[in-house]
Amino acid sequence: MKIISKNIFAILFSFVILSCSSQNKNIFKAKKIYESKDLVITQISENSFIHTSFKQTNDFGNVPCNGLIVRDNNETIIFDTPTNDKGSEELIQWINEKLHAKINAVIPTHFHDDSLGGLLPFHKKNIPSYSYAKTIELAKENNFVIPENSFNDSVVLKIGNKDVIAKYFGEGHTRDNAVGYFPSENILFGGCLLKELEAGKGYLGDANVSAWSNTVEKVKKEYPNVKIVVPGHGDYGDGRLLDYTITLFKGQ
Repeated sequence: MKIISKNIFAILFSFVILSCSSQNKNIFKAKKIYESKDLVITQISENSFIHTSFKQTNDFGNVPCNGLIVRDNNETIIFDTPTNDKGSEELIQWINEKLHAKINAVIPTHFHDDSLGGLLPFHKKNIPSYSYAKTIELAKENNFVIPENSFNDSVVLKIGNKDVIAKYFGEGHTRDNAVGYFPSENILFGGCLLKELEAGKGYLGDANVSAWSNTVEKVKKEYPNVKIVVPGHGDYGDGRLLDYTITLFKGQ
């Protein structure tokens, strides 16, 4: 009987060890992998990286601005450019030399310069750009560099064997704010439509605050399995950023 008990204990112990080790494989520890005065790159999953650049503002000081890089089979797509040409040149060089990856496309998610302010270097490198049709219209009105390709509702692009989605859900931070989604890792790039936890409302000069919560509700419904959410400014997190943003603008 003692031998049987020992064998059962050994089997159970082995199962616990295997279970723990498999769980550990699923836990990715985020790490900063590049930093200069103009650009910071943080890896947040096996195949996604936040790029952070900076914008000097009168009201909010020197504001860190996030974009997202997603990768598969040495191909990448970028959501939002750095805030200026210098940051974009640095980012393109880093992806080519350190990730040894091709940039298939860049997708500015709205017309402000923290989303497309560094677009020109991508065009000079013949990297195609895609934006919601309204973003192109607003970029023209403001004499900004204009994204080359438009979509009316959504666009699905490929990196390696994986889909990358950009989709417009409605007005909020701006009339044109789209979001990005990387289904294989359930990562949502919310851009300036989404707020980090405990954030204030931020710049509202082009906002539709009465529509904002409803727009984010649609995003939440579309992507119920989201694991990582990256806002346009501040710390990334999980689905709670959607709930926080919805509450922040509820009833406005």
